This record gives sequence, C-alpha cells and structure tokens, in this order.
Amino acid sequence: MMYKVPFYFPWISKEDKKAVLEALGSRWLTGGPRTREFEEMFANYIGTKYAIAVNSCTAALHLAMRALNIGPGDEVIVPVFTFAATANAPLFVGAKPVFADIDEKTFNISIEDIENKITEKTKAIIVVHYGGQPCDMKEIMQIANQHKIHIVEDCAHSLGAEYMGQKTGSIGVIGCFSFYPTKIITTLEGGMVTTNDEKIAKRIAILREHGMTKGAFEREKRATWRYNVVDLGYNYRLNEVQAAIGISQLKRIDEINKRRIEAAHYYTQKLKEIRGIITPYEAKDRIHVYHLYAIRVVRQENGINRDKLYKRLSAKGIGLSVHYIPLHLLTFYKKMLKYKTGDFPNAEKVYKEIMSLPLYPTLKKAQIDYITEQISKIVKQ
Repeated sequence: MMYKVPFYFPWISKEDKKAVLEALGSRWLTGGPRTREFEEMFANYIGTKYAIAVNSCTAALHLAMRALNIGPGDEVIVPVFTFAATANAPLFVGAKPVFADIDEKTFNISIEDIENKITEKTKAIIVVHYGGQPCDMKEIMQIANQHKIHIVEDCAHSLGAEYMGQKTGSIGVIGCFSFYPTKIITTLEGGMVTTNDEKIAKRIAILREHGMTKGAFEREKRATWRYNVVDLGYNYRLNEVQAAIGISQLKRIDEINKRRIEAAHYYTQKLKEIRGIITPYEAKDRIHVYHLYAIRVVRQENGINRDKLYKRLSAKGIGLSVHYIPLHLLTFYKKMLKYKTGDFPNAEKVYKEIMSLPLYPTLKKAQIDYITEQISKIVKQ
C-alpha cells in the first residue's frame, strides 16, 4: 500500500550523506576514530563518564547482563509491556526474566509490581522508558538501593529524555540505547552503552570485541600486534560508516527532539476533544521526547474500538502500529515462563486499546490534520 502518511520516515540530511561518503573514503571502516569520536560525544551529551558503541540495543542489553555478572539462578525484573529484546537479555546469560505489570497512565513499569516481584534471587531490574517518557527513577533507585539490586535503563525510546534534570541513561548503573531507523537518531542499526563505572566500561569494551584486550585500531596506534583474549566475547562492533551517521545526527539531537515534542503536542491539541480517544499522559518533572505517540481508543457505543479504527485509518493511507503485545501473551514466553492471560491486567487492558500514530521530525502539521480529521470522522460515524 502507498501510504499518504507513512508510520515512519527517516530524516537523513545532506550532512549525514556527506559524513557517510567521507567515512567510506577513510582507511578505517570499522572500530576506528569515528567510533571513538561518537562515543565521546555521546557520553558528553548523556552526562556519563563512558559510552561504548555496539551494533544494536539488543547487544547493549546482553553486554549489560554480562558486565553485571548475571547468570543461571538469577532473576531480572522486566516490564511485560516492551519489545522482546528486553526480556531476552537475561535469557542470553541463563537468568530468568520476571515480568512486572505497568502503570496504566504512563505505560512504564509499575513501582508497586516491582516490589511484589523482588525475591532473594533478584539481581537487576531493567526499566524501559516507554515511548520516550522516563520512569519514576527516584522511587526505583530507592528500591534498588534498599535491596542492593542493579538498575539497567533500556533507553531505546528515550534519547534526550530527562528525569528531574538528569538524562535517561545516566541514572542507573548502565544505560542501553538503540539507533534503529525508527528511533530518536539512527545509525541504520546500532546501539550504545553508557555508564559511570570504569570497571563496567572496560569489561563491555572487551566483550564487544571478541574478549580481546586491544582491537585493531588500538594495536596500530601503539605499533604492536600483541593482544590477549581474556573473556568470552562477541563481534558487537559498530562500524565507521554507522558512527559517522551517528555523529552527524547527534549534532542536531535538540532539533530532532524539539520537532518530535511539537508534533506530539499538536496531536494532543487536535485529539483531546474527540470522544473515546485518550492522549498520552505527561508526568511532572520529566521531559518526554515522544519516540512514540501512543493513543488509547476506548470502545464506543457505535462499536468503534482500536482494531476497527486501525483498519479504517489504514484504508485511508495512514501508517500505524501497536506497541506492544504484552510479552506473556507471546508463545515463547508463555511456554517458557508459564504466565497466562489475566496475570498482568494493566498491560492487557492497555494493549486492547493502544495504537501508535505516525511521529517523526519531518512530519508536517497538514499530515497531522489529515490523521486527526480521519479519526474524528470515523469515531463519529
């Protein structure tokens, strides 16, 4: 289908394209100076001492588990309302993901359910800043400190978001970011790990490069061929072309997020008076960067619900999505973890009503007008 308004459209600028060509003309195509520059620039932006570039947020989450020495017999609490990668990270190291329900207003992990799920086996909590809105990190950090539990921030949605003046990815012990095409900035595929802990940073840098003490770029700088393999590592490197795009995009991160926030607020202005449509909630003391603009569609007397609205808007050429199917309803986790329908009432209720509308920096007001007008017409039929 040719969409009048696609769900997402990447903003690739002339500067991005120029950066790619310059990287392709370089002698270093992976693991070189651009990667180091991107890491330094990213750490400065987030406000952490260290940033380690990797090839996906999935890799970042996996390395976070390894760096925290999480393994068989351990439990890691994760929100049930997230993408599979969040729950898979503990499984990669032989630990058990324990699902927690969400807050019905923010769609972030429920503080109350975190406390219900903590056991003597709990070693970490992975919090997801859903849609770009930070979790209640003050309460979460208090729980973590009380129980001596690590907090890993899944910041796939929240680059630039702030909680009480601190950027997400700088509050927990480790932050994990995504640069997938639909995310706040993109390197096509890619990710980043942030931390203030030198020991963790060094271990992650080694693990991302086959467990080697020195990569090719470091060996050349030091005029040596010598290296050692000190751990079971992976090929999780970001290449230089990706790093070049990342540098270019990060230079305009404030403009990217400004446009996202303005588009989201314009949506809310247009939708707030439409019967049965619940617009996103913004909590106080936070900057919500709107990776997603997720509305809820309350079933109407005329039979209009989320599924029917989705189908009719799609027929009008509007790209849509649903974030997410609760993990416990998916076959793999249902079989492995023995959860059942009804175990997470908030997530299940929200899932039946939620729908993500198009949102990206180049989205025009006229496109939002078209989308909201179609929603209004369909709901009133």
